[in-house]
Amino acid sequence: MRVFIAGATGVIGRALVPMLVDRGHEVTGMVRDPSKQPSVLGLGARSVVADALDRDAVIRAVLSVRPDVVVHELTALGAPMSLRDARDPARSAPVVLTGRLRTEGTDHLLAAAEAAGATRFVAQSFGAFRFSRRDGAVFTEDEPLEAEPPVPHPGLDAILHLEQAVMRIGWGAGIVLRYGALYGPGTAISAAPDAQIAGPVRRRRFPIVGDGGGVTSYVHVDDAATATVQAVERGSPGIYNIVDDEPAAVRDWLPVLASALGAPPPRRIPLRLARLAAGPIATAMMTDGKGASNAKAKRELGWSPRYPSWRQGFTQGLG
Repeated sequence: MRVFIAGATGVIGRALVPMLVDRGHEVTGMVRDPSKQPSVLGLGARSVVADALDRDAVIRAVLSVRPDVVVHELTALGAPMSLRDARDPARSAPVVLTGRLRTEGTDHLLAAAEAAGATRFVAQSFGAFRFSRRDGAVFTEDEPLEAEPPVPHPGLDAILHLEQAVMRIGWGAGIVLRYGALYGPGTAISAAPDAQIAGPVRRRRFPIVGDGGGVTSYVHVDDAATATVQAVERGSPGIYNIVDDEPAAVRDWLPVLASALGAPPPRRIPLRLARLAAGPIATAMMTDGKGASNAKAKRELGWSPRYPSWRQGFTQGLG
């Protein structure tokens, strides 16, 4: 098939493009910065230049390829984020730009895909943790995201926009992949010394807050890419949680991550102090987050993660 990927040089795109090429697909990656074109070519794909926030440019780029499948992997979350970003993510430049890519960028890509006659549209969403008033620590795709959760989520409106827009398309299969928290090479949790989360864990600056009961669902970046390949090739319309088999509380996964990184055990700090230092959203993630089930993706996409648990992944797959 002809596959058009917006976000081909992102952390998932870099893993996804070679997988699709190896399976015989004709892949084109869209980049905003012309200097990134050699990176796409090095992965075995063609490259086009367009700003995702420029509707006309996106439509021209997609029409030049006339793909069978359009894949939306655009975010700005790979950019460095400070403690100030954690305290007030609604004002964080990467979060704000990601919101635009998930709203305006989604609309532009959908319009372009329809104009080009694509038959499938696969889009990245978020399923690492969620806040909910409903009981339970692990949710399926049948339990919708709450528009007004108990903890304000600065990116939620954009995520809802993306998911609703993709699910409304009538010209092909709209597929949303809610990826878990990514780890592995190129991510915030990797062996790189400056990795955004792994770095503070090494320095004991990523503590367990309160009882550490917030649940996170993880997925290795290569497993996220293999699930995306399955969605490109055979996915039926719908939303899929792309997470491993073991949603886990912070108090369980953080010490294992620290050990895998050769770091001392994490500190523990009280809830009150964490709210002052990191802000309410980061604190809620550590204490009240909910995980996700991958049963639907395994059943309907035929997907099986190489790392079924972060326990193996943290020790074997950080790169």
